Amino acid sequence: MEKDRGNSATQQPCTADIPAALYLFPVPLSQGDVSTVLPAANIDLLRRVKHFVVEDLRSARRFLKACDRAIDIDSLHFSELNEHTHAADVAGMLRPLEEGHPVGVISEAGCPAVADPGADLVAVAQRKRLPVIPLVGPSSILLALMASGFNGQNFAFVGYLPVSGGARTARIKELERLVTRTRQTQIFIETPYRNNRLIDELVRTLPADMLLCVASDITGPRQSILTMPLSAWRNHSYDYNKIPTIFLLYS
Repeated sequence: MEKDRGNSATQQPCTADIPAALYLFPVPLSQGDVSTVLPAANIDLLRRVKHFVVEDLRSARRFLKACDRAIDIDSLHFSELNEHTHAADVAGMLRPLEEGHPVGVISEAGCPAVADPGADLVAVAQRKRLPVIPLVGPSSILLALMASGFNGQNFAFVGYLPVSGGARTARIKELERLVTRTRQTQIFIETPYRNNRLIDELVRTLPADMLLCVASDITGPRQSILTMPLSAWRNHSYDYNKIPTIFLLYS
């Protein structure tokens, strides 16, 4: 449902000197100076866009202020798109674009539309033949893969593993088979407070010589990207509790 923070009665037709398109704005993965992970061109574009579709209004406002404190947040128009959004409401979020206004998409972290509700909006834009412009920025999936030492030509991001015990174990064993049979790097994530438990499950479930890369707080002050056989993880001291982390398997 749209949350309009500006004065729609006085809104003039778009005069921004950028093409009317759906702009996908990456967001830093960790706290810090945005200029270290985002191109200046992205920030310049943000200053020119007045309509945004965001995963979380509060974090989006923080992100915009971190990019430029001079941005007048109250003059902007926001729609929230997250797991609580009704599918019937998504298409309406593109109305400003159809009227000639550029629209920006902001996730909570990383690249919008990748493991992110923004994918639903992009799908509608593509069906409507509306222009979509992805922008350069941090992706935890690619950054972790780059630093893992694993196969970067054949890989799959499989999202979250099942929560329940039997289905979870079966999925872990399936990932093992894919790695062994296809030499495909398997990449997945976990709810941060379950990170330590997941490593323990992988150690107990998979062969000791299988390689696990754990990439934590990527681009942040606590960044740690470590690849070792599961036999080494068994005896390694670690604590990734409540830290955004991504996991990769290979052999």
